Amino acid sequence: MKVLVTGGTSGLGLAMASALAATGASVALTGRSGERAESVAAGLPGATGVEMDVRDESSVARAVDRAWSRLGGIDMLVNNAGIGMRTVNPHFMTQPQGFWEVPSDAFRAVIDTNLTGYFLVAREITPRMLASGGGRIVNISINHSTMRRAGFVPYGPSRAGSEALSRIMAADLRGTGVTVNLLLPGGATLTGMLPQDVAPEGHGFLRPAVMGPPIVWLASDDAAGVHDERIVAAEFGQWLRDWESRQ
Repeated sequence: MKVLVTGGTSGLGLAMASALAATGASVALTGRSGERAESVAAGLPGATGVEMDVRDESSVARAVDRAWSRLGGIDMLVNNAGIGMRTVNPHFMTQPQGFWEVPSDAFRAVIDTNLTGYFLVAREITPRMLASGGGRIVNISINHSTMRRAGFVPYGPSRAGSEALSRIMAADLRGTGVTVNLLLPGGATLTGMLPQDVAPEGHGFLRPAVMGPPIVWLASDDAAGVHDERIVAAEFGQWLRDWESRQ
C-alpha cells in the first residue's frame, strides 16, 4: 500500500503514518516545511517527506507529483492537515470567544486549511486514482459536538464543512473504484492543538496512537470496497464487530 498522509509531521498525522509504515506500507508524509517533513520521515521505515501547503493549489500539485513519483503511485490519501482553535484563541478552553470576536483573517486561515485544503488535495489526486483503476480516500474529522460547541468558530464550522465535503465526495465517487471514508479520534486528543493553559493530566485525553488500528485496517485488503463509513477510532473494535456482522 502506498499512502499519502497530509500534515504527517506531528499529532494524528504522524501517529497514522507511523502505524502504516510499521505494517510495511510506503508512506509519503507532508508538512509546510519540506525540511521538517523529510526529517520526520527519516525516522519511519520506507517513508518520504514532501513539502506541501494544502492552502495553495500549485504547492498541492507539486507535492502530489513528487509523492506519486517517489512512491510509484498512491493507493490511499489520508486528508489530515489542519489547524485548530489554538491558532485563533490560545485560551479557547478557559476563555472562549464569541464568533463576533474572531478576526476575519483567522477565520479564513482555518477554513482555507481545514476545508479548502481537503478539497484541493482530493481534487488533485482523485483523477489519478480514477485513471489507475481505484484508490482510497480517508478524511479525518472530529466529534459532532465539537462542530457546534460555543467558542469554536471557526474550527467547528471548518470540520463540519469537511465532513459534508466527504459525504458528497463519497456520493460522487460511488461505484468508481475510489472509496471515501471518515475517521475521527472520538474525543480530545493529546496533540499540539490543545491550549497551553490546559494540563493534560486527569482529563482523559486520547493519545494519537488511537488512530493506528483503524487506519491500518482501512489500508488492508479487508477494507477493499468499504465506502462512505464514519469510523470513531476510540470505538473501532465495536464498530468493526458490528460491520463484520452486517457483511
